[in-house]
Amino acid sequence: MPKNKTHSGAKKRFKVTGSGKIMRLQAGRKSGAAFASAPTTGSRKKHRRNAGMVELEKGDVARAKKMLGI
Repeated sequence: MPKNKTHSGAKKRFKVTGSGKIMRLQAGRKSGAAFASAPTTGSRKKHRRNAGMVELEKGDVARAKKMLGI
């Protein structure tokens, strides 16, 4: 029986906590200069609000776990 492979896109986007929760990056960070000192798109407040990780929504957990091989 071959080993199951982790979905390469999922392993870049999700992290599993010690308690088993799946965390994702906050949406809306990729456009503009999200990490620059002087953002070119949107305000600094918007970029701060989108910082950090949030827990994955309940409806998406089963699909993410399958892709991660959990």
